[in-house]
Amino acid sequence: MDKIIIRGGKRLSGTIPVSGAKNAALTLLPCALLTDEPLTLRNLPRLADIDGFQHLMNQFGVTTVIQGSRPEDFGRVMSLEATRITSSVAPYDLVRKMRASILVLGPMLARMGEATVSLPGGCAIGNRPIDLHLKALEALGATIELAQGYVRAIAPDGGLPGGRYSFPVVSVGATENAIMAAVLANGKSTFHNAAREPEIVDLCKLLVAMGAEIEGIGTSDLTVHGVSRLHGATYRVMSDRIEAGSYACAAAITGGEVFLKNAVAEEMEATIQALRDAGVAIEPRRDGIQVTADGPLKPVTLSTAPYPGFATDMQAQLMALLCLAKGSSVLTETIFENRYMHVPELNRMGAKIETKGRTAVVHGVDELTGAEVMATDLRASMSLVIAGLAAKGETQVHRLYHLDRGYERLEEKLALVGADIERVGDD
Repeated sequence: MDKIIIRGGKRLSGTIPVSGAKNAALTLLPCALLTDEPLTLRNLPRLADIDGFQHLMNQFGVTTVIQGSRPEDFGRVMSLEATRITSSVAPYDLVRKMRASILVLGPMLARMGEATVSLPGGCAIGNRPIDLHLKALEALGATIELAQGYVRAIAPDGGLPGGRYSFPVVSVGATENAIMAAVLANGKSTFHNAAREPEIVDLCKLLVAMGAEIEGIGTSDLTVHGVSRLHGATYRVMSDRIEAGSYACAAAITGGEVFLKNAVAEEMEATIQALRDAGVAIEPRRDGIQVTADGPLKPVTLSTAPYPGFATDMQAQLMALLCLAKGSSVLTETIFENRYMHVPELNRMGAKIETKGRTAVVHGVDELTGAEVMATDLRASMSLVIAGLAAKGETQVHRLYHLDRGYERLEEKLALVGADIERVGDD
């Protein structure tokens, strides 16, 4: 198992290319199950989670081909063709490693009339039940059975009729599964209080490119008119707004000046506002975002919230930045109940953070010091890297498999802008 070694104190300066969005790509890949024609996805990030999802698609009989990508390039192109689906079962040994595997349930149900998926795994950041996924599919006409750690969804003879569902709370994954199931239903489906994340907009745009009929894209009220079939398409995955926000925090904590190429300001307005509140200058440009931090960092008070609010996936990275703010910041985590596992590790580096329930108070300190720390989940691991970039001395981050799930070649990108960082074997 590898570890990352960071010798902190280097000011970051230069350009970082932002990769395709992990959270969008993991939703676009299962769309290949909705058609027997080829689906080609461009700007697909090279990540462990993408590789895992590719293996899952192969399990169903989907042919996947990586097109001519050079080792030095970020991102790649993948073509998927589900001419004939040979299995409708997503087994435990593939699903347990990646929560996004549940997103095959809706499209498989729509295409094959049934799907059997192991209950998912993923990061240990709190309880993330799939009950809303199942209730939404039931509202579309599916029958749901749970047994021996698997969920089986069955459509009536002749396919899903469509229906109405109002989400009691906003759920990104459940919204995605419901949309993918509804596009091939026999009738109209309406969803109220649907999630509005840019990744869902990206999903809807791809489905429309494949021939789906969806109204209300980008709003909380969606109407899907089922069609008899979808066709293939070529589509570019959106840029990763969480990766962009993470590198913005990295630039800011080092007092740096970094251009985030391909970042889209309109998709990360809450993150930009939080950084500006912390004293960081953000300048949107046509092909990216300029991040400049040349003054003291300021404390911030905010809560995570569904889009367009401040993303829970940015909470840990912002917390690392605020460790060096002049004053006390208050962060409230409203999405997941166990997303402060990075706090003890940051405190090992000299941070002064107190937690009580869903609230964390970050008392700014004058400096952080390098230490050996352990990643506990994807975004927590990035927070430790950010802290290490500013810390005095050497920081070693262990359990890199978390980072590799969501950040494409992180140490290479940070080295591009002057970080003293390397990946070595963890003896």
